[in-house]
Amino acid sequence: MKRILRIFMLISFISPGLTQAQIKDYFIHPVPFTSVKVQDQFWDQKIKTNMEVTIPIAFKKSQESGRIDNFKVAGKLMKGTFCSEFPFDDSDVYKIIEAASYSMQNQPDKKLESYIDTVITYIKAAQEPDGYLYTNRTILGENAHPWAGKKRWVNDHELSHELYNLGHLYEAAVAYYQATGKRSLLDISIKSANLLDQVFGPGKLLEYPGHQEVEIGLVKLYRVTGDKRYLNLAKFFLDIRGQKGVGEPTTYNQSHKPVIEQDEAVGHSVRAAYMWTGMADVAALTGDVAYVKAIERLWHDVVDKKLYLTGGIGAAGGHEGFGGPYELPNMAAYCETCAAVGNVFWNHRMFLMTGDSKYIDILELSLYNNVLSGVSLSGDHFFYPNPLESQGQHARSEWFGCACCPPNVCRVIASMPGYIYAQKDNSLFVNLYIASQTSFSVGNRQLTLKQEGNMPWDGNMKIHVTPSSSSLNAVLKLRIPGWAVNKPVPGDLYHYADQSNQKVVLKINGQPVEYKVENGYAVLDRKWKKNDLVEVSFPLEIRKVEANANVVADRDKVALMRGPLVYCAEWPDFDNEYILNLIVDGDATLKANYKPDFLKGVVEIDGIVKGCTKDSTEKVNTYPRDFKAIPYYAWANRGMGQMTVWMASDVKGARPKATGSITSDCKITASYFNKMIYAINDQLIPSSSNDNSNNYYHWWPRKNQTEWIAYEFSKPQKVSMSEVYWYDDSPWGGCRLPADWKIYYKDGNEWKPVETNEAYPIKKDEFNKVTFKPVTTTAVKLEVKLPESNSSGLHEWVVK
Repeated sequence: MKRILRIFMLISFISPGLTQAQIKDYFIHPVPFTSVKVQDQFWDQKIKTNMEVTIPIAFKKSQESGRIDNFKVAGKLMKGTFCSEFPFDDSDVYKIIEAASYSMQNQPDKKLESYIDTVITYIKAAQEPDGYLYTNRTILGENAHPWAGKKRWVNDHELSHELYNLGHLYEAAVAYYQATGKRSLLDISIKSANLLDQVFGPGKLLEYPGHQEVEIGLVKLYRVTGDKRYLNLAKFFLDIRGQKGVGEPTTYNQSHKPVIEQDEAVGHSVRAAYMWTGMADVAALTGDVAYVKAIERLWHDVVDKKLYLTGGIGAAGGHEGFGGPYELPNMAAYCETCAAVGNVFWNHRMFLMTGDSKYIDILELSLYNNVLSGVSLSGDHFFYPNPLESQGQHARSEWFGCACCPPNVCRVIASMPGYIYAQKDNSLFVNLYIASQTSFSVGNRQLTLKQEGNMPWDGNMKIHVTPSSSSLNAVLKLRIPGWAVNKPVPGDLYHYADQSNQKVVLKINGQPVEYKVENGYAVLDRKWKKNDLVEVSFPLEIRKVEANANVVADRDKVALMRGPLVYCAEWPDFDNEYILNLIVDGDATLKANYKPDFLKGVVEIDGIVKGCTKDSTEKVNTYPRDFKAIPYYAWANRGMGQMTVWMASDVKGARPKATGSITSDCKITASYFNKMIYAINDQLIPSSSNDNSNNYYHWWPRKNQTEWIAYEFSKPQKVSMSEVYWYDDSPWGGCRLPADWKIYYKDGNEWKPVETNEAYPIKKDEFNKVTFKPVTTTAVKLEVKLPESNSSGLHEWVVK
């Protein structure tokens, strides 16, 4: 607790060009990304792609989708109606402005700045005279989107996203002001925030945001203006959450309890991560220790029970959020890109509060794996969810109707250098090992650090230390990553299959040095002289990772890591595209090889493992199989096919392809054909009807109509039995058991019902079997009557 209390020291904070205020703040201060020059091959390439490809595409898609036109219509600059799909679409434009502002701070772009100035004139025109800014209502009035409600704010505790949009507006305004010195968007935001202060608060409207974010934006606005009303309002929006008689409490948006009483990560994962980030900000600035205790409890619940190995959070797609303890399915993993972004934000704040490297461990894990997976290597295709397994149904999209994720990736990559370094008095923190350069003010002198190296591919880093005078006393704190000391993550959710004896080696001016470790940092306290050189050697070994035994999805399986990177096996790298039968056991021989021309330059893992097959007696047999694994972030850049992070460690965990059946090689036709139809004859049996870790086919969003699927055989087959394993994703999803189903066979060109005396069963969590009079036919059809209010689906359809 003493460490936490240190965050509440008073410091002098000078708002750039606006005002001066005495405020409390974080115990440690990050070195702004604008003061860091990245010079490494890995991140420099991604920052450049983000600037040259992703941000321009984001603006283009916002224009094409009508998001920017919404401001013009609302401001009466053009005729029309609301042009896009969702009432929160305004926020995407704000996030892209924020990302572009970060990019321009490091690489000025007058053409881009001029374009943003134009967009800001549209935003200003759309703002109503009292400061209200929400294009959907301004355009449509009482006919606004159903989520918005008939009047201002009445549905914000649910889905209107009025306050959510404004949070992103305020973040964009601060970023653009800091990038250009222009107040245009900042003044719009101040006018808006002043309206919020008039409307919300004790004795006024008692309402909380249905999607947290405005709290973060208000804190940033306070930091720039020094107007404490904005900080107080951010705290109000947090404190009113979960209070009796306010809103409609639900775990979905974490309003089920007051925030200081919460101890379990529940509900929508992006909302949660944004809330915890806002709580950290408010705690640092107000000294609210109850907030600190709450987010520490919540952090442990996430990291100890609900974190994916890739740093992703959110196991369930139905509510885009957390499952129960240890509920971490792989193919059904949601791991939304936005949630990973929120995880980075939150853990960075937790580090700034405490100086504990475990938070940077999680930040690094999420950043290098889940966040980077959210955007293609080319910068122009995106993932919304980021599963840890695919059977070929996943592909990156050019854009989304709900397009929150691409702009979020834009702003994180553009500002990533701000996570590398931090400072507390004369203690200088190196958090991430990325070739880069920055300078610190120590007393009235400067000390420059320059990192050289090729992380994450090579574990040898050099840090040149250059004081502005002949010598300078300073404490250099070098993070010792958990992955370098036999801990892939803090806690016991994941562990390495074996322990390594290799150590992190530090040298100063070529001489090995002993060092003490505090809070995960090697502490080098000395008088630094010009041309001092610190060398850090990390053991970048290929490590097998096992999950806690409570994680059912990962039992009898291993994953591969090397440094902060999680690896996966992907279909293009194998002679047979079926890779779910891989066994990476103790006999596997694995080697790391750097391939500069493969996937923009990666270290791949090559070797010999085992594959397995089933014979006619269902016995599993193994055989040697060539193996390759690539960094997880780089998957799905070469087309659609199987991918897996977790691979069997023995035969028990493997999924050999079953022996052939009469349906395994047949042609499939359907009334509604989509890429997942091949799930119905893959012979992979689900654990339940709601087993989202198993492939399934569905007719969503169709309902209350008849659909069909047919197997066409290459030659006539004699059949007398059919069974179906139905898919039902209640309560969150839209698929339920069908109202009815029938089997038909083809007699010449005519479909005829099979003859049976049995009722067609309709049950969850088991095969629904019907036997019938044997027929010899070239095709069999499954006809399904969908329920009145829902759709239906199936995991498997067997015909014998």
